[in-house]
Amino acid sequence: MRLEQKVAQKFIEGQKTLAIAESCTGGLISNLLTNIPGSSAFFILGIIAYANIAKTKILKISPDLLKEYGAVSAPVASAMAQAVRQLLKTDYGLGITGIAGPRGGSPQKPVGTVFIAVSHGPKTTVKKYLFKGSRMSIKKRAAQTALKMLAM
Repeated sequence: MRLEQKVAQKFIEGQKTLAIAESCTGGLISNLLTNIPGSSAFFILGIIAYANIAKTKILKISPDLLKEYGAVSAPVASAMAQAVRQLLKTDYGLGITGIAGPRGGSPQKPVGTVFIAVSHGPKTTVKKYLFKGSRMSIKKRAAQTALKMLAM
């Protein structure tokens, strides 16, 4: 069984709903989940909040938070997960932000740095990853890792 099928099964059987705010994956996670027949039973919303203006205007993330930590950070991934969950009152929210490259990295946040957050109830879990490879391989690995977090 593919990972996205496991996620779908978990959410459908548990009668839980999901909303996703993607940045660096550009909608890849939403695409993988909506390829599953019956995903409308749990998948409520997927947005690509790529630019900071989308993060502030749609997700209502504080510009001060973005300025202090940067768009690619644990606090912003956490805020994305919480905000997208609140938009339509879903059970779970997922936020993902990172640097897929090949440019845009820094010594503090090299290309491949990705933060993934899952929000459920009062708890939000954020994890930092450093993926290697091409832009597409980083996006794919980030998407698969996010699905693993949802499947747990």
